[in-house]
Amino acid sequence: GILHEDLRLLLETSLPAKKKKVLLGVGDPKIGAAILEELGYQCQTGGVVAEIMRGIRLHFHALVKGLTAQSASKAQLGLGHSYSRAKVKFNVNRVDNMIIQSISLLDQLDKDINTFSMRVREWYGYHFPELIRIVSDNYTYCRLAKFIGNRKELSEESLEGLEEIVMDGAKAQAILEASRSSMGMDISPLDLINIESFSSRVISLSEYRKGLQEYLRSKMSQVAPSLSALIGEVVGARLISHAGSLTNLAKYPASTVQILGAEKALFRALKTRGNTPKYGLIFHSTFIGRAAAKNKGRISRYLANKCTIASRIDCFSEVPTSVFGDKLREQVEERLAFYETGEPPRKNLEVMKEAVMEANEVVAELKRRREKKEKKKKKREKQRLEALAAAAEEMENSVMETEENHMEPKKKRKKQQQEVETASEPEQNGLEEEEPLPKKKRKLMVEAAQEEEEEEEEEKEKKKKKKKKKEKAKDSEED
Repeated sequence: GILHEDLRLLLETSLPAKKKKVLLGVGDPKIGAAILEELGYQCQTGGVVAEIMRGIRLHFHALVKGLTAQSASKAQLGLGHSYSRAKVKFNVNRVDNMIIQSISLLDQLDKDINTFSMRVREWYGYHFPELIRIVSDNYTYCRLAKFIGNRKELSEESLEGLEEIVMDGAKAQAILEASRSSMGMDISPLDLINIESFSSRVISLSEYRKGLQEYLRSKMSQVAPSLSALIGEVVGARLISHAGSLTNLAKYPASTVQILGAEKALFRALKTRGNTPKYGLIFHSTFIGRAAAKNKGRISRYLANKCTIASRIDCFSEVPTSVFGDKLREQVEERLAFYETGEPPRKNLEVMKEAVMEANEVVAELKRRREKKEKKKKKREKQRLEALAAAAEEMENSVMETEENHMEPKKKRKKQQQEVETASEPEQNGLEEEEPLPKKKRKLMVEAAQEEEEEEEEEKEKKKKKKKKKEKAKDSEED
C-alpha cells in the first residue's frame, strides 16, 4: 500500500498530464488508493482489471521486444524470491525462531535426561540399592555412580571426592557407611564399564542442558527482555513457541494469552458446558503459585494482561530494554499484595510514565556507549594508519640510506674534484683581477693549451698502437 519512488516516476513520465481523462487499472486496492491520494489519477481494481492483468502476464514475453518466455519465467521466479525475502524481513540480533527451537530442545532434553537417569538408577541399583535413598537428584546420582564404580573399593581416601560431588559431609559419610553394609549384589567389571559410560553420557547431556539454558536466557534478553523480566525466560519462551512467533504473541488479546496452552481443556469445557480453564502456560510462573486459591483466576487474568503489554513493547520497540518488564513485574507484585493485605496499588499511568523516563535514560546511555565505541574505533583506525605511514616512511628512508651508501665513493670523488676546482678558482680570479691580460695573449695561451692537449692525445694513441702490436706479436709466437 506504499507508493514507491520508481513507480511514482514511471506514472508521472508515462501518463498524460490531463488526469481526468485517465483511468488506471491497479491490482492492489491499497496501492490504488495511494496513487489517487498522491498523484490524483483515478484507479479501478477488480473485475475487468484482473482479467487484463492476467492476459498481460500470460503474453508478456510477446508484448516486450527481446524478451523470451524462459527469461520471463526466470524474472517471475526472482520476483517471487525477492518478495518472500522482503516479507520475511528479520534482524539477526532479534530472531525468535532460535528461541522456539531452543525451548523445544530444552523440553525434549528434560524428558530424555529424566528417562536416562531412571535407567541408571535401576541399573546401578542392583549393585548399590542404598544410594537411591541417600541421593535424590538425578545428575548427582549419575556422577556418584561414575565415581564410585564398585562399592567394595570405597574407602576413607575417597571421602573427599564424595564430598565434592554431594557438597555435604554428612551425606558423603552416609554413602561410605552404606557401601560397607550394602545388600546389593556383586557386579562384573564389564557391567560396571557399561554403567559408567552410560552415566557419563547422562552427565554430558545434563551439562549441555545447562549451556542451552544459558543460551536461551541470553537470547530472551535480546529478543524479549520485558517479557522475560516479567514472567521469566522459560515461561516467556514457551509462550512465544506456542504462539508461533513474538509477533503472533503480540497480536493476541490478553484473554487468549491467559489460556494459551490449555486449548483442549477450553474446548472440552465449552463442549460439556463446564467451567473454562483459568490459565494455561502462565500457570508455571511464580505469581500464580504464590496467590491464594480464590485469587488464582484474578491474578492469572491480570498477569496475562501485563504479558500482552510486555510482548507488544518487545515486538515493536526499536531498542530492546527490560525497564518496562521490571515495572510490570512490580505492578503484579503490588496486585498480589493488594489481594492479600488490601493495600491499594499504584495507577498504571504513573508506573508507565516512570518506565518511559527510565527507558529514555537507558536509550541515551546506550547511544553514548555506541558513540564512545565508534570514537575508539576511529582512534584505533587513525593510529593504525599512522603506524602504517610511519613504517612506510622508515622503509623508504632505509632504501635511500642503502642507495646513498652505494653512491658515497662516487660522491666523495666528485666532492674532492669540486674542492680542488674551488681552491684553484680564487687563485685564478685573483690573478685575473691583479693583472688583466690582453686579448692577443689570451688567444695565444688558449692555442698553446689546445696544442698541448692534442700532443698528449697523439702520445696516448701511439702507446695504444704499440700495445696492440706487442699483443699481436705474442699471439703469433704462441701460434
